[in-house]
Amino acid sequence: MPYCTEADILEQMEEDVLIQLTDDEDAGVVDEDKVTRAIANADAEIDSYCGTKYTVPFTTVPPIILIVSVDIAIYNLYSRRRGAPESIKERYDDRIAFLEKVPKGLVSLGEDDPDGTPAGTNYPEISSSDRIFSREKLKGW
Repeated sequence: MPYCTEADILEQMEEDVLIQLTDDEDAGVVDEDKVTRAIANADAEIDSYCGTKYTVPFTTVPPIILIVSVDIAIYNLYSRRRGAPESIKERYDDRIAFLEKVPKGLVSLGEDDPDGTPAGTNYPEISSSDRIFSREKLKGW
């Protein structure tokens, strides 16, 4: 299951721009295969970062991963045609910087881990064996 869809991309850009980025045959329509490929490449990039900490591909897509997938897919679409404008490049760089923090545990993908378990903490776990000496054990000495 892809992390975003063409509809998600169209929420971020005009359809005529998407047509310009994908329509190599001048048919006047969006080439859905090229959009699908751009999304798949974006998702593979996301998985390469998140796979060291989470089970990927995500079965339930965290909202932040949807956002990252859209921005990387848009960057991929621009890159295949004419290079991305500075604003698109900056968003891509920001998303990669975010993804680099995921395996280090510096950012969260949401309230719970994508597999449904609560996010871990960075607190130490302390345990000890039973007490050897106590007031009761020392009575009569």
